[in-house]
Amino acid sequence: MGSSTSPPAPDSSGALLDQLLGSLLGDFSTWFERGLVLLDHCPETVMPPEQQQELRARLVLARKELSAASSLRQAAPIPMALEMETLAPWHQLVLTVWNLSASLRIQGVPLPEMEWPAGLPLPGSPGSRFSEEPSQ
Repeated sequence: MGSSTSPPAPDSSGALLDQLLGSLLGDFSTWFERGLVLLDHCPETVMPPEQQQELRARLVLARKELSAASSLRQAAPIPMALEMETLAPWHQLVLTVWNLSASLRIQGVPLPEMEWPAGLPLPGSPGSRFSEEPSQ
């Protein structure tokens, strides 16, 4: 009647949850910072100043919220998760940053290279989870 496979040990599932959350928070941080860099290079022809100010305010607020979530994660004695109500607006903000980046590139605006977190392969590089080459 019962399954022959046992559920993962609490320690391993907690460690996995903590690792995933840490990675996700790091990704958000990277893209929020990139959004601010993009805004510094954004001409009014791509995005009007009022929209730039509004996006900048959203990014600054999201960075503060992210910092608070990261601090709570560090202080929590056990692994924690975040509610979708917290994550969904951050995901939407990352999509907005990606759209701004695409608009800037389409308009031929020169942009600085993206600083990628140390220890992580660049998307598209061999061994990256985004690589088109099969990993071995």
